[in-house]
Amino acid sequence: MTDKSQDPSGLHRDEPHFRSDSVLPPADTTEPIGLDTESVIVAEHSENAIEMKEVEGLSQGKIIFRRFIRHKGAMISLVVLLFVVAISFSAEGINAIGLHIPGWWKFNYYQINPIVNDTAPTLQLWPFSLGDHPFGQDEVGRDVFAEVMRGIQQSIMIIVVIGLVSTTIGAVIGAVAGYYGGRIDALLMRMTDMFIIVPLILLAAIVGHYAQGSGSFVLALILGLLLWTSLARLVRGEVLALREREFVEAAKVAGASNARIMFKHILPNAAGVIIVSATLTMSAAILLEAALSYLQLGVQPPDVSLGSLIGLYQNSFETRPWLFWWTGIFIVIIALTINFIGDGLRDAFDPRQRRILNRKAKAAQTAAREKPTTVEPQPTA
Repeated sequence: MTDKSQDPSGLHRDEPHFRSDSVLPPADTTEPIGLDTESVIVAEHSENAIEMKEVEGLSQGKIIFRRFIRHKGAMISLVVLLFVVAISFSAEGINAIGLHIPGWWKFNYYQINPIVNDTAPTLQLWPFSLGDHPFGQDEVGRDVFAEVMRGIQQSIMIIVVIGLVSTTIGAVIGAVAGYYGGRIDALLMRMTDMFIIVPLILLAAIVGHYAQGSGSFVLALILGLLLWTSLARLVRGEVLALREREFVEAAKVAGASNARIMFKHILPNAAGVIIVSATLTMSAAILLEAALSYLQLGVQPPDVSLGSLIGLYQNSFETRPWLFWWTGIFIVIIALTINFIGDGLRDAFDPRQRRILNRKAKAAQTAAREKPTTVEPQPTA
């Protein structure tokens, strides 16, 4: 009979040689598995099964949408942001690109009115009342509520334009650099490094100085030409990984052109990185616009933005602080909501993130965790 101790294959040992799964440890371990560890492992497998059952039969777009709407922080932020945008555009109306739609608020942002309540805010929480000037007035009688609503309009328009321009440029440059590689990659990345090494606020200040008087749209367009560098590097990294995948090789064999492979096959698979980076860029853009307007290099009078309002009333901080309260609050609200929306999109697009289960799935998950488990003894040969 064969000596088991001299058998290098281990096929004649008492423990089964095929036990290599992650549910139970190898039989030759010195520490026995505990019931708590076994319960956690079983619960995790049950949770994965529940999640897979939830998305069974759904397209990738529907799966991403379901994950996003279950992200509480992102959904609350989206509702708050849409509410702020709706209030600002409906209150002051729309006056841009030859389109003039009056709003429901009785004052506009450049109108000088009689002083009421010694320029203090007339807003009352109980009993609730807006009054004539809920956010107060400045020293000459302009309504601060109308100015803030107009400032929100301008700031939203600027960050949307910056987001679209910077995302387009960054995605194209990153895709071309990552797909072709070689000299094209080196040239585009060195050009990107040239933009990165110069402080952004310095470049923006120079651009803002020469763009004065050209309008907020031109300012936003030029700033969008400066904020694409981070996205370009991220997209390049994604494309470097995706270009080696099987579907890219299949597209090449089918005779697809390089442009079609990049924009029809590769970039859609990098949509998660692009969208998340775009939201973060927009969040940084509102702070950049506020900084430039504070330095009087952004939106110019008679128009206003949230940043220009802070710069306009900087000498009144101690005597009339309400001129800063509302402007600063809305800058923080817009920046935070966009950041939270970006976090929700990241969790929805990234398959490595933990799934957000609905109530039914959570109940099943809890039941799986609380279900007692026992470790059955393994048969011996």
